[in-house]
Amino acid sequence: MSKSKWLETTYGKAVKKAPERRARFETSSGVTLDPLYTAADVKPPLEERLGLPGEYPFTRGVQSTMYRGRFWTMRQYAGFGTAEESNKRYRYLLASGQTGLSVAFDLPTQMGRDSDHPRARGEVGKVGVAIDSIRDMETLLDGIPLGQVSTSMTINATAGILLALYQAVGEKHGVAPAQLQGTIQNDILKEYAARGTYVYPPEASLRLITDIFAYAAKVMPKWNPISISGYHIREAGSTAVQEVAFTLADGIAYVDAAVKAGLDVDAFAGRLSFFFNAHNNLLEEVAKFRAARRIWARIMRERFKAKDPRSMMLRFHTQTAGSMLTAQQPDNNVVRVTIQALAAVLGGTQSLHTNSRDEALGLPTEESVRIALRTQQIIANESGVADVIDPLGGSYAIEALTDEVEGKADQYLQKIDEMGGMVQAISKGYVQREIQEAAYAWQRRVESKDQVVVGVNAFKSEDPVVPAMRLDPALEQQQIARLEALRRERDNSAAGAAVSAVRAGARGKENLMPLIVAAVKAAATLGEISDALRDVFGEYREVVVL
Repeated sequence: MSKSKWLETTYGKAVKKAPERRARFETSSGVTLDPLYTAADVKPPLEERLGLPGEYPFTRGVQSTMYRGRFWTMRQYAGFGTAEESNKRYRYLLASGQTGLSVAFDLPTQMGRDSDHPRARGEVGKVGVAIDSIRDMETLLDGIPLGQVSTSMTINATAGILLALYQAVGEKHGVAPAQLQGTIQNDILKEYAARGTYVYPPEASLRLITDIFAYAAKVMPKWNPISISGYHIREAGSTAVQEVAFTLADGIAYVDAAVKAGLDVDAFAGRLSFFFNAHNNLLEEVAKFRAARRIWARIMRERFKAKDPRSMMLRFHTQTAGSMLTAQQPDNNVVRVTIQALAAVLGGTQSLHTNSRDEALGLPTEESVRIALRTQQIIANESGVADVIDPLGGSYAIEALTDEVEGKADQYLQKIDEMGGMVQAISKGYVQREIQEAAYAWQRRVESKDQVVVGVNAFKSEDPVVPAMRLDPALEQQQIARLEALRRERDNSAAGAAVSAVRAGARGKENLMPLIVAAVKAAATLGEISDALRDVFGEYREVVVL
C-alpha cells in the first residue's frame, strides 16, 4: 500500500475516530511534519548526499570511526569570580572526569576593560572569570597540564589578547606554542547580530581575526583560531534553519576575508571550528547538524576551491540550550539537557557542554555541575548510541528533515549573498530582524499554549526554594587590589613601550599578534592593550532595528 493510500484509508479512518491533538505539527523552523515518512519522502540519490563517515560531503560525520575510536570531548563551560575561584572549579571538573576545559570570562574582560574601569563596577567576576593580566592567567591555569588538556575560551572582541596570554603562560609552563591545543571563539559577526560583546567596527575586527588565522597557522598549528558560533544566534531566538544559515554565512565572511588578505584557504580552513546549540526537538536538531556539515563541505569545495578534505570538514562543539532552561521546577532541566545532549551526540558533535539544572537561577553549584557532567558520561558509557556511527542515518524522517533544513538554509544563504554578504546583511539589520521575528513567534506560541513548556504554561506546581550559588561581593575589590599591585610592581616603561608598539602596529598593516604577545609578556593589561586598539580603530555603535 502506498503512503498516500494509507493516509486516506487506515490513518484517515483512525483520525476521524480520534482527531489529532494539533491542527498542524511543525518544527521551530516551520517545517511541517508528516505523520509518517517513507522512502518516497527521501529525494534520490540519497547515497550521494549521505556519503560515508569521514568522506565528502561528511553528512554522516567528519571522522571515519566517530565515537567507536574515542568519545567526544566533555568540556564543561565554567568560570566565575577571581582566577583562584575558577581554578578550583576546573580542578574539580577534571577530577570528576571532564576531558577539556571551557573558560567563561566576565563582561569587563569580554569588552576590553580592566577590573578597575568605571564601567566594570558591579560586573567583575559575575558571568565569568576576571582576567586583567598575565598574573591572572597564570593563577587561572595553575596546576593544569597545558600540554595535555585542550582549552576552549569563549572570547570574541579581545580574543587575540586572551590567546596571547594563554601562549605566554604555556611557555612559562615549558609547553611550546606549537603543542598547545584549544579554541578561541573569536567570532565577532554574531556579536553584532545577536549578543553584543563587540568593541571595534567590523572591518577592524575582521583584520584582527585574519591576523589570528595567519598567526595560529604558523605558530600554534594545533589551535583552532575561531569557533564560528550559532549558539548565541539560537539563544537570541532564531530557528534551527536560521542558526545554520547565519552561522555558515558568518563562516563564509571569515574565509572570504582571509583569502582576500592573501591566505591560502587550505593553510587555515582545516582549523576552523563551529559552535552550535542543541534544543529540545531531537529530530530537527539531529537533522540540523547533519545538514550543516553537508552545506559547509559544498561551500568550501565549490565556492572556495579547497583541495584538502580537512578544509571541508565542519567540526563543531555543542552546548545545550540555556534559553530552554526554566526557573520553575528546575529539576526538569536535567531531562531537557539529557534530550539536547543526546541530539548533539546523535548529530555527531566533536565536543559537548551540558548546562546545569540551576542556571536559570544563577551560577551553577558544584552538585549541579556534577550532574550535568554525569549526564554526558551516562550517554557515552551506558546508552549505546556511541557504539554505532550515525545511528539515525537512513531514517526516512531524519533524511527528509535533513534535506528540508538544507534547502531552507540555502535560501537564506542565497539572499545574504544577494545583499553583499553577512557584513552588509547585519549592517542593514536584516539578520537581527529575522532573529527578532522568530523569537516573537516562539513567545506567542508559548503564551497561547500552542507550545507547552512543562512547569511554565502547563503542569505547574509550587516549587521548593532551590539554593543558588552567590558570589562574595568582596571578590571584586580583591581583583582590583591585585591589579593595582601589578601596576606598582611591573616595569611600567617596558609595559608602556609594548602597548605603544601595538598602537603603532594597528596604524600599519603588520600582523598584530606578535605585538600583542610581547605586550602581555611585558605585563601590559588587557584594558591597556584594548585601549591602544580603540585609539586607532574606534568603537562600534549598534544598528538599531525596529
